[in-house]
Amino acid sequence: MTLLTIRIEKIGLKDAGQCIDPYITVSVKDLNGIDLTPVQDTPAASRKEDTYVHFNVDIELQKHVEKLTKGAAIFFEFKHCKPKKRFTSTKCFAFMEMDEIKPGPIVIELKKLQLLTKKPLYLHLHQTLHKE
Repeated sequence: MTLLTIRIEKIGLKDAGQCIDPYITVSVKDLNGIDLTPVQDTPAASRKEDTYVHFNVDIELQKHVEKLTKGAAIFFEFKHCKPKKRFTSTKCFAFMEMDEIKPGPIVIELKKLQLLTKKPLYLHLHQTLHKE
């Protein structure tokens, strides 16, 4: 059986420096949007630099890759605080499908209801598969 660790390296955003206490919520959902594993939040970003928010944090999926249902996807929601409005906003999201699970680096497109930006800004991840 195989466990997946995903290192969330950085996310590219044109207004990266303006995000307050940014973090990423990671969830694994089936085709109906039902969570297949516990939802996990990263700690707040370690630093913001130019057009990147850096995390460099590992998230381990709480289920073996082989036990994830067909059509499942791993979602990454980028969230940040809006103190004047007193709530946490989801700025954008990205997702990975099961056929994208393979060792090594991957960049995945950021989405809103449309693409967040026309510039080549992505979520940078690194995947590690562990055999048990």
